[in-house]
Parts: sequence; structure tokens; C-alpha cells
Amino acid sequence: MLSSPIMYSFSLLLSFSLIYLFSPQILPLQNPQNIPLDELDDLTLFKKALKPCTTTSHLSTKNPTPKIAFLFLTNSDLSFAPLWERFFRGYSNLYNIYVHADPFSKVSNPDGIFKDQFIPGKKTERGSPSLISAEKRLLARAILDDPFNHYFALVSQHCVPLHSFQYMYTTLFGHSILEAFTAQSHHQSFIEILSQDPNLPDRYNARGENSMLPEIPFEKFRVGSQFFVLAKRHAFLVLKDRKLWRKFKLPCLNIESCYPEEHYFPTLLSMKDPRGCSQYTLTNVDWTDSFDGHPHLYQAEEVSPNLVHRLRLSNSSYSYFFARKFAPDCLKPLMEIADDVIFKD
Repeated sequence: MLSSPIMYSFSLLLSFSLIYLFSPQILPLQNPQNIPLDELDDLTLFKKALKPCTTTSHLSTKNPTPKIAFLFLTNSDLSFAPLWERFFRGYSNLYNIYVHADPFSKVSNPDGIFKDQFIPGKKTERGSPSLISAEKRLLARAILDDPFNHYFALVSQHCVPLHSFQYMYTTLFGHSILEAFTAQSHHQSFIEILSQDPNLPDRYNARGENSMLPEIPFEKFRVGSQFFVLAKRHAFLVLKDRKLWRKFKLPCLNIESCYPEEHYFPTLLSMKDPRGCSQYTLTNVDWTDSFDGHPHLYQAEEVSPNLVHRLRLSNSSYSYFFARKFAPDCLKPLMEIADDVIFKD
């Protein structure tokens, strides 16, 4: 009969072997002592979201249909919640809502469809990798929550819809549910990816000259709108990535040229699957009179049917779905034209 020390040693060896064989190989947490504590829980979340789906809160759906996950990234109140409430009315089985709010900002939890839709959030700051982390958190939570979330639309508290929900859903999925399911691997992501921009050299070297090498040579560096509509396969690509993230989370030496949230997603998806991306965004924004890096802020007196029709216009294949940036006092005039203009396609 084997002695106890030998049995303990054998059991320990067997345990390590089983862990090696059966632990997920996606996103391994190597050298955890070198990973900041506030990032470890994010990595655990991402790793969980990347596991094959087994049980989730929505798997018991009798008539499964592909859904759009709306990801709200905010650091202030959701002033346009009533407009979104009307936008979503009647389509409860076709969408899900997830809200990431900066816990250091005063953001009230509204009633209605937004009630209890807030995910655990962390501090976010413009021009920092914290925004990328927040967006990844939203993607991971949406993937874990419902396996039928096939598209992921990132919007802010200043975004408003320019079309009806039905218009957006049909544009993304077509008229056949069966086709929508079978075409998942071909779903296109709508994200702006630009390779020609006068600010690219300064932004590329914002963390120091050659700091992005060798993973990201300058000719692969891209820029684009922070707001996207991602297909599920690209959401997985984002959560799997550690290689590019290690570069983009480096602190910037030139703060004025530091906007990682406008570069990480376009660069990553351009390198991984450029043909699977539209290269343009579905969110309209006016930079003609920008101030301090912020786009034009629409005021209540500017809201009109003509503005909505003008904001829809796009040079790409699809009409714009959303527009920003709207001041909170725009809610009343927007609600007045919602049914007859905004949601009438």
C-alpha cells in the first residue's frame, strides 16, 4: 500500500495535469502578479464570456430570435430615456439593454426599460484606456447575458435614434430570422476605420516614439469614431485580444494626442478582419465647429424634421442610425416629432 506522502504527491500531480488539459486556453492569465488588481476581474469576466455557452438567463426563450444589444456608455443621466423608451416599444423580444455608468459620477437609475440594466462599472475618463475597458465590459456582459445577442450597438447618453427600431433591425438582419441565424459568420461590423488622417503620426507616438512596435507598425495604425455596431464574431475578437491591448493601455506622454478609444477598435479590427468591417460608422456627428475635442452640441432650437432628415443622410451604403451630440433640453422637441418623423421611415 502506498504511503500517504506518495499519495499526496500523486494527487497533486494529477490535479495539475487535469488543470492543464481542461482549463480554457483562451486569454490565459499569465504572470498575474504583473497584472493590476483592477484589471484581473475584467480578464476573468472576458474569459468567462469567451467560454462555450451552456446556461444563461435567456436560454429558455421559446421562440429564439437574433437580438441587438444596445450598450450605453455614460457618465451622466440618461436624459433621452423617454425617447429610447418609445423607440423600443413593442419589440421587447428583439433587443437587450446594458448600461455602463461611471460610479464616480452622479447617474440616476431611471425607471422603465432602463431599470436594473446597469452593469458593474468602473471609473472612465476621456482620452484614456478606461473607456476601452468599459466598452469591453459591456460586450462581455451582453455576451454572457443572452446568446441571441448577435449585434452590439455602442451609444452614449448624448445619442438619439434617427430611425425606428424596425428599420434598424431589418437593415442588420434582413427579413428572415432563419437567414439571420445562418448568416452569423458573414455579419458585417459597422465601424469607422480611417488610414489617412493628419493627426495619426502624433497620436501614434503619443506614448513615446516606437512604443507601439513591434505589434503595431505605423502603417497598420487606424482611427475612427468611438461608436460602433459590432457583429458577434468581432465582439469575440475584441475580448480575446491581449496583444494590442498591452500597447494601448500604456500611459501617454503627450496627453493632447492621446485618444486610445478612437484607435484601439479600428486598429484591431482592421488588422484582424478588414473585409468584415464596413469602414464607416452608423452614428452621425458634426465636427465642423468642434471645441476642445468635442463635436457640435445640438440645442433645442435646432431640432426639427429637417434636421432629422439631414442627419440621416450618409455617403455610405446605409443611412445613419444614430446622431450625437444632443443637449438634454432637446428631449421635448425630439419627443414632439418622434412618431411622425423620427420613427416614420
